Amino acid sequence: MNDLDRYLLPTETPEVVARRHWASLVRPALIFLAILAVGLFVLTFLGNLSFFSLAGVVVVLGGIGWFGWIIGDWYVERFVITDKRVLLITGLLTKRVAIMPLSKVTDLTYERSVMGRILGYGVFVMESAGQQQALSRIDYLPTPDQLYQQVSALLFGPRARAPRPEARPAVGPDAGPTDHLQDQTTAPLPRVR
Repeated sequence: MNDLDRYLLPTETPEVVARRHWASLVRPALIFLAILAVGLFVLTFLGNLSFFSLAGVVVVLGGIGWFGWIIGDWYVERFVITDKRVLLITGLLTKRVAIMPLSKVTDLTYERSVMGRILGYGVFVMESAGQQQALSRIDYLPTPDQLYQQVSALLFGPRARAPRPEARPAVGPDAGPTDHLQDQTTAPLPRVR
């Protein structure tokens, strides 16, 4: 069984499955490098004292463990759009699944910063009918132009619209004063001789 299958309904089809862009790891990587530099500084220049030697090792190992956790969390996180719902699956040990029905999405804003255009990521801001949702902003989405086209097709494409009933004349005693008029586009044209 695929890990994604446990969160999907048997009647829905995944249309978009994406992991956040690697650029989402830049800030944690810079923090990790700063922690590593502090730990190595302590080990190099203050390592002759046993307390500072132990502190330097703890800082270096703690930084490595923290950054490993961040990478693992990034690796398992998935942004999924099916034909019925939008899901954001997160969490390395404790799974968290944020869900919004696709029918509740009333507005989709697509943003790309200068850095996003250079590195190839974007941001989706989804709005729902006057409610605050867990999925209101999804940062660092890869190939955002392609994702935007796919999501727009799901939200506003031909499958998203309900079929429009044809205009038919009402017949019977319950017919209103204008119910006898036909839609002008379906009424036959009179012949002119």
